[in-house]
Amino acid sequence: MHRYDLLVKGGLIVLPFHGEIRADLAVSGGRVAALASEIGTAEAAEVIDATGKIVLPGAVDAHFHIGIYRDMALDAFEETRSSLVGGATTVLSYFRTGQHYLDRTGPYKQIFPEVLEAVAGRCFTDYGFHLAPMTVEQIGEIPQLVEEHGITSYKYYMFYKGFDLAANSRDAQAFTMGDEYDLGHLFLIMEQLAAVQAARPDVRLSLSLHCEQSELMRVFIDRVRRSGAPQNLRAYSEARPPLTERVAIAEATTLAGHTGTNLNLLHLSSADALAAAATARDLHRHVDMRFETTLHHLCLDHDELDARGGLGGKVNPPIRTREHNEALWRGVRDGVVSWVASDHACCMEEHKGDLLWPARPGFGGTALLYPVLVSEGHLKRGIPLTRIAEIASANPAKAYNLWGRKGSLAVGFDADLTVVDPELTRTVTTDLLLSAQDHCPFEGAVVTGWPVATVVGGRVAYRDGEVVGSPGGAYLPRS
Repeated sequence: MHRYDLLVKGGLIVLPFHGEIRADLAVSGGRVAALASEIGTAEAAEVIDATGKIVLPGAVDAHFHIGIYRDMALDAFEETRSSLVGGATTVLSYFRTGQHYLDRTGPYKQIFPEVLEAVAGRCFTDYGFHLAPMTVEQIGEIPQLVEEHGITSYKYYMFYKGFDLAANSRDAQAFTMGDEYDLGHLFLIMEQLAAVQAARPDVRLSLSLHCEQSELMRVFIDRVRRSGAPQNLRAYSEARPPLTERVAIAEATTLAGHTGTNLNLLHLSSADALAAAATARDLHRHVDMRFETTLHHLCLDHDELDARGGLGGKVNPPIRTREHNEALWRGVRDGVVSWVASDHACCMEEHKGDLLWPARPGFGGTALLYPVLVSEGHLKRGIPLTRIAEIASANPAKAYNLWGRKGSLAVGFDADLTVVDPELTRTVTTDLLLSAQDHCPFEGAVVTGWPVATVVGGRVAYRDGEVVGSPGGAYLPRS
């Protein structure tokens, strides 16, 4: 009879907020059971040799879109499989009513159980959901969603009051299938969340915001479409410039300053957005504000993608430039950025097409979460591994009420981890990522520092480039 189910031996263990230790890590019953300088291999049923490797807490990919363009069950299976490649062991996926996803509206008490049923038994990672109240009725459901399903994070898309997802139509109401989706609607969501938060001080209830200002978008989109310039990814960035982020951040944080609602400012794409967010946090010090950026906003440049051709890199907010990449990396290094996510949304080339405005936005990236952060953040820019673990795992776990289970390798936490070879260099290809997506904007990038094993709940789920076993992820209520 073995004392432990799994032993990760001889690795450099990275503990967020504490540091790095050379130790053995033992797992029992799906949780971290021991950290010690020496644990005998005979004590464990299974052993991973992590000599010369880095052992990181499994990433919490806090910005994901299961089923936005595809069948939810299929997408859950194929895209959480891709997460294992990048060392992500938990995904938190957005869901809303309206066009895409299930293509209908109605109360969440009817629709959300269907979502849970669709993905049950299909996820390789543990998973949770953020929900977007698109109607006044859905705002009223927030207390029930917190209590019955443990949904503690919600979302508002600031540009939906004027545009659809692709910014190709101004008939926003047909797209949202909802009520008047304006700042008044945002204010009602904030009021409701603040009221529920007052009654539930034991959890952090928060509103996540996609910050782009639609009235300004209208002006810039019309200007770009009339310009005669190539309608490419550069044009898309010029049509949704950083100014629209700055203004939207100011609007939303002003309302939060009044209501006291906790905020998460999502996928900040520019130096301007990051500066505006920091200014807003200083101005409204009583508001808990946390900031997210993404892998693609840290690493991709629209001119370089345009030189390769195609619209695979269309995403909201748009890809910017190297100058903005580096400003965001400074925010990661200096602690201004709270976490980094993938904003993974599997979108096939057929849905990108050859025309900018009808092209669907979004693409996958979850398989690159730790590889990019280790390669570009740690090895290239010298960001400490403890900080890498914080922005990939611990900080999103803390923001979304998973801390204590997720986000660390301390004894008692879920045994979610990834073993990274810091010397393994690979060139990114679509096939390498184990996603259903048939293209990748990161194609051709040379990345050093890849997971060679990913463990979910104490079970080896990915090893040496291959998925091991069947989906074993569980739903995570967060209250």
